[in-house]
Amino acid sequence: MSNVTVLEYMKKHPFFKKLEVPHLEFLAGCVSERHAAKGEAVFVQGDRADTFFVVLEGGVQVEVPALTGPTLEIQSLGPNKILGWSWLIEPYEWDFQARATSDARLLEFDGRKVLEHCEADPAFGFQVYRMFTVLMSERLNSARRTMMANWRPAGFA
Repeated sequence: MSNVTVLEYMKKHPFFKKLEVPHLEFLAGCVSERHAAKGEAVFVQGDRADTFFVVLEGGVQVEVPALTGPTLEIQSLGPNKILGWSWLIEPYEWDFQARATSDARLLEFDGRKVLEHCEADPAFGFQVYRMFTVLMSERLNSARRTMMANWRPAGFA
């Protein structure tokens, strides 16, 4: 996807709607396209986080790995959904993991460049933090609901 096409896509995307055109142009210059095959990890909990994604096609599952047994699915994301916020907060490590549930096409944003720009341009940084705090809240609430629904300690009704 070319920078011009990415820019037009972001202008229409609800997540990016509050950003001014120069900020969208900057973000369009920080994008590469990534493909993830079904079952492939997009990122792994604990690894260095320096990117975020928009799902263009396919599906991605956000998970919490278990100490034993299967992972716990937190949220399934389809086209136009935003993935990843750990690049924004120290220690810059993934808090969850993500896996493609089908062949997926993603826009991958260079979080290091975006973070540097946030620090250099506080107005842009404030908008980015506002956008991502909504995403963080959504993801953490989904994790809480899923964990509570799946938590069945012995002796509790």
